[in-house]
Amino acid sequence: MTSTAPKKGGGRRKLSLPVIMLIIAAGLLLFSLVRVISGANDLTSVGQVAGALQLAVPIGLAGLGGLWAERAGVVNIGLEGMMILGTWFGAWAGYQWGPWTGVLLGIVGGALGGLLHAVITVTFNVNHIVSGVAINILAVGVTRYLSNFTFAEADGGSSKQSPRIDQITEFTIPGLSDWMIDLQAKHWFFISDLAGVIGGLVTNLSLLTIVAILLIPGTWWILWRTAFGLRLRSCGENPVAAESLGVNVYKYKYIAVTVSGGLAGLGGAFLAIVATGIYQEGQTGGRGYIGLAAMIFGNWMPGGMALGAGLFGFTDGLKLRGGAENVHAMLLLLAILLLLLVGWQLYKRKHLQAAIAAVVSAGLFVWYAMTDALPSQFVDAAPYVTTLLVLALSAQRLRPPKADGLPYRKGEGK
Repeated sequence: MTSTAPKKGGGRRKLSLPVIMLIIAAGLLLFSLVRVISGANDLTSVGQVAGALQLAVPIGLAGLGGLWAERAGVVNIGLEGMMILGTWFGAWAGYQWGPWTGVLLGIVGGALGGLLHAVITVTFNVNHIVSGVAINILAVGVTRYLSNFTFAEADGGSSKQSPRIDQITEFTIPGLSDWMIDLQAKHWFFISDLAGVIGGLVTNLSLLTIVAILLIPGTWWILWRTAFGLRLRSCGENPVAAESLGVNVYKYKYIAVTVSGGLAGLGGAFLAIVATGIYQEGQTGGRGYIGLAAMIFGNWMPGGMALGAGLFGFTDGLKLRGGAENVHAMLLLLAILLLLLVGWQLYKRKHLQAAIAAVVSAGLFVWYAMTDALPSQFVDAAPYVTTLLVLALSAQRLRPPKADGLPYRKGEGK
């Protein structure tokens, strides 16, 4: 008798660690090839990797916050506003009582935004998108108002920025960091690129960065390996069934959305305390939305979300280091990737998709060959263009929680 039971994991094979390592090595090999051809030696330098990591952390924390909320069935468009609250509260407490106090108050500020979103969406059943947009607008107004009688009256501050905040301790692994920097400076094929990646991960690393990185496996363990996580995810998949089994759906949604706000607030505090050492109006720059895009790219999973955040952080770092030259080299990288996609589509006998990818790849090759640098406007827009491209290419394989964003009333499962 043939079994009709569904395959574990929806029939999709999970990648083993050796396969993942091979994919990473292949990606680094491709970057090395592009660096050698283009001459953009800063593409995989220690500074570029370290900068990309720093830029990826707030995006990743916002994405992690979105993951908590949406796994419980609540769409959190308000991540941007919660990050804004985190930057303000983190800076306000940080310049007065020290950076770690600022981190804690930044988490509290974001959590308050998350709690407000939970009250509006869970208790009053308001549309999640409307509530999130309202929180984003409210956060901008509240922080601007508070800045007028806090930062404006402090030494070194103004109505649009805070006084300088003390830095959180950074550390470098002695010996290993210097060795990696020396290897990377030789510009050897692949070896120097690998050294640049390792060096960027062990040079001037903030303690808060380590905390943020540990939150990713921590979230995976809580949500996928504990009874609490199972109940929380059941609220995002089928809250009626969860309630019929005795799960307090409202409680788990409140917890998830409040934690979501706290993580976004931590991302905002990281921006103010670690990344810049100062609060500035408009500091988040849409990172809450990019974090949401990273979460969608990662298919509502912590590992995939981290990969998306790293991609966006790396792209953002390109415009800060080397600017037009680095982003120009990325044209060649995209052209090669699309050429590989052509081969894959032909193998799958998808001739129309292969033809479209071939035309776009040829266009990028011509663009790269005919120019030496890109316009500054395109360089500034590179992270956002990357966001749109990634979402467009990954849209067909996404699988959000089934009840994500759907209205729910207590008692429906009885």
